[in-house]
Amino acid sequence: MVSLAPLSSLPHLEADLARVEIALREAVQAGDPFLTQVAGHLIPAGGKRLRPALALCAGQLCGGPAPEDVIQGACAVELVHLGSLYHDDVMDEARTRRNVESVNARWGNLVAILAGDFLLARASEIAARLGTEVAGLLAATIGRLCEGQVLELSQTFQVDRSEKDYLSSIAGKTAALMSTACRIGGITAGVDRSVIDALTAYGQRVGMVFQIIDDILDVVATDEQLGKPAGNDLVEGVYTLPVIRALAADADHSLRSLLGGPVDAAAVEQARALVRANGAVASAIDVARDFAAEADAELARLVDACGDGNEARRVAGSLGALSGHLIAGVPSVGSTTESFR
Repeated sequence: MVSLAPLSSLPHLEADLARVEIALREAVQAGDPFLTQVAGHLIPAGGKRLRPALALCAGQLCGGPAPEDVIQGACAVELVHLGSLYHDDVMDEARTRRNVESVNARWGNLVAILAGDFLLARASEIAARLGTEVAGLLAATIGRLCEGQVLELSQTFQVDRSEKDYLSSIAGKTAALMSTACRIGGITAGVDRSVIDALTAYGQRVGMVFQIIDDILDVVATDEQLGKPAGNDLVEGVYTLPVIRALAADADHSLRSLLGGPVDAAAVEQARALVRANGAVASAIDVARDFAAEADAELARLVDACGDGNEARRVAGSLGALSGHLIAGVPSVGSTTESFR
């Protein structure tokens, strides 16, 4: 339910993304044809390519098509994302990804894990060619992804999960890579350090918006809207911000009595209805809006650091619209329980 439409007005972005696609296909080439096939399995399936697009936006600040180092940096970031998807699908026992059969479903968990490791290795190779700063940054980010995911896994089925722990988890498992995408884009584009820092902070905030909205959609959207089973977080025992806030307002323990362990399809739908019923969704959207406001403040800092140039205003305007687009992706259905059904 997310697109790159807010960034589509940026000149050269479409052509630069096409160059990233070529770089991705080149990066997954291996000496073994089978490994090449498995590592490249999800590339033709597409995806939003949000992370490489964020990296490319930094290149837009220089005017003209992105330098090759920016393209390679964007490719490295997307390879990390793809590798994490391979591993996530193993943990979730997912059967599909991007409307195609998942790697683990087609070739088994062992192949999926090794192919995911291969993608991370390829990303690290590219980062090393871009310099020690980029290599160190990407390595640290992979560590943060693992930390965020482990924190989430350690708290599955915990009805007393705190908002602080939830926000810490998504800051690692989602926002860290978006922040790094922006920072690598700035480093490889050669922009000033003050601009790089503003881009980095923006990426972290917009990453928080992205994950909070994604978690809300799991509660309010349909299978068709999501392109995957709705309510999967509840099935996996991952209690996200709208669920945490609904549990806090669960005076009669009707929601709490459903959660805390494995749930069947009927219980998932009942729990989703209860979360939608007590204002928790609107409250979670407000948190996303707060992060979006912080992201906008970083973009204002970026424009100031760039000396208010036309390119900076254009990039900042498009990136600012992205936060609003993410929030607008929640079905516009009002504030009552019935309107969400």
